[in-house]
Amino acid sequence: MGDLVTALLWGVFVAVAVADPDPDPPPHLLSEVLTCQPDPPSLSLSVTLDARDLFWFDFPGSRWNPGIPSLPPWPSELESPQEILPETQLCKEILGVLGRTLTGVMPEARAIPEISLFPALPPVPGEPNTLVCLVENIFPPVLDITWTVAGAVVTQGVTQGPFVPMSDLTFVRLSRISVTTLEPGTVHACVVTSRKDNATMVAYWVAPDTALDEQLDTALAGAALALGIVLVLLGVVLVLLARRDRNG
Repeated sequence: MGDLVTALLWGVFVAVAVADPDPDPPPHLLSEVLTCQPDPPSLSLSVTLDARDLFWFDFPGSRWNPGIPSLPPWPSELESPQEILPETQLCKEILGVLGRTLTGVMPEARAIPEISLFPALPPVPGEPNTLVCLVENIFPPVLDITWTVAGAVVTQGVTQGPFVPMSDLTFVRLSRISVTTLEPGTVHACVVTSRKDNATMVAYWVAPDTALDEQLDTALAGAALALGIVLVLLGVVLVLLARRDRNG
């Protein structure tokens, strides 16, 4: 494991069953996960419900941030930044002990990230939209997400989400880019770079050309109409031939 050891402290691990017509509904899982590692981000703290990011702690800014914009602010009486410091110190101490003990003994854990790139809204040429890059199956939580549009690196309008822990001990990360106008044929790329492996993975999304789609739909409709007329004429001819044979 070496310098890739990731120490995890489960601060909250609660399963709650809610009312449901199903006599045996699955429980909901509310969890708070603190991670620490030598590589940046060296510390991360997330509160999730059924693997959905509710809140995450911004250590440089020393504040809680909502994972969903519509959520109210984190209650000030719950886990203040001062209360989090002892937990982070304990995590670092565990990391130090595991690093020295397991270096060269256990293999380094690795996961191959899976990337999905899609628009937040149905794309309309000329209309603003948001592209979402979802990176799953991350471990360890050390990678960068960047964007290119038509081959040029873009930083304006880009937001980066935290590493969100999953129940299988992997992580998920979201990155978004605001697109003011979707020009048909423009290639958008989400570039995921692993600093530890010096590896890069790319997912592409091309803005569709709705004008071509409409022309194709019109052409297909015309072809279907022409085929229908031909089949009707063929049916009439067959009926006439059948009557002629009967009249002999």
